[in-house]
Amino acid sequence: MTPENEKLDKPERIIMLKVSKKDDFPKDFQANYHTHLICHRGGVDFVFNDMEQRCKSGEFLFWFAKSKLTDLEFSKGFSATVLLVENQFLNANIPDQNWGIDAALHSRQYPVKQLNDKNDRQRVLSNFQLLNAKFLDKEHHFYEEALRLQMRLFILEMWHTFVNEYERRKRSLQTGTLYERFRQLVQDHCMNEREVQFYANQLNITAKYLNAISKQNSGITASEWIQRFAKERIALLLQNGKLNIAEISDEMGFSSRSFFTRYVKKILGVTPSEYRNRFG
Repeated sequence: MTPENEKLDKPERIIMLKVSKKDDFPKDFQANYHTHLICHRGGVDFVFNDMEQRCKSGEFLFWFAKSKLTDLEFSKGFSATVLLVENQFLNANIPDQNWGIDAALHSRQYPVKQLNDKNDRQRVLSNFQLLNAKFLDKEHHFYEEALRLQMRLFILEMWHTFVNEYERRKRSLQTGTLYERFRQLVQDHCMNEREVQFYANQLNITAKYLNAISKQNSGITASEWIQRFAKERIALLLQNGKLNIAEISDEMGFSSRSFFTRYVKKILGVTPSEYRNRFG
């Protein structure tokens, strides 16, 4: 294949479009793009990471590239604005802030975000438009630098929306069921707490009862949920080339790098170095 053909085959970094049905999306959108969607009318049902979800009018939706996304069904009269951001381009421009990992983990569990009012919806839509406009402004003398800066600003604005949703959900879960409160606790503390007993103590119940509640509500035990959250967080940290493995081990509270290596080998099937090498 010639270099010219390779360039033609490379996916566009930014795509903004109106959608009313699945055929309006590019065929490769799940593999190549992070999807940002504002639903204007109707709703869309889908299965995301094996969980049934629904996004309806006035809500914001975020799907990671390469997510386990199936069974999309759009209601009659569905209308949405979608911004697709190419996977590698977004990942290369994530600001160096810890909240990025929290945002990623939260969005893997809750892809649908509540937008409280018209101003919130306009903020998100304006963010779409600004990034798309900067991408299309290819005559700009400093095009690449300006586009990368706009991409970082876009991400910070999206994180603002995610933080609002995260805090709203956290407040509502303070009076939620034991299972809902457990899931929130795991999300908050899985970096350093990987034993069921810690979460049972926080909820004033026994570890055995917590495992039973988790199994009843989700089909998997509390310890499996803790390992799943820890696995996702470790994978994201290892993909961040700005952190060395010793720093990640320290951040997650392991007493030595060898303990960290054994734990990663247990949950990821490979050592931290082997996993990191997969991402170049």
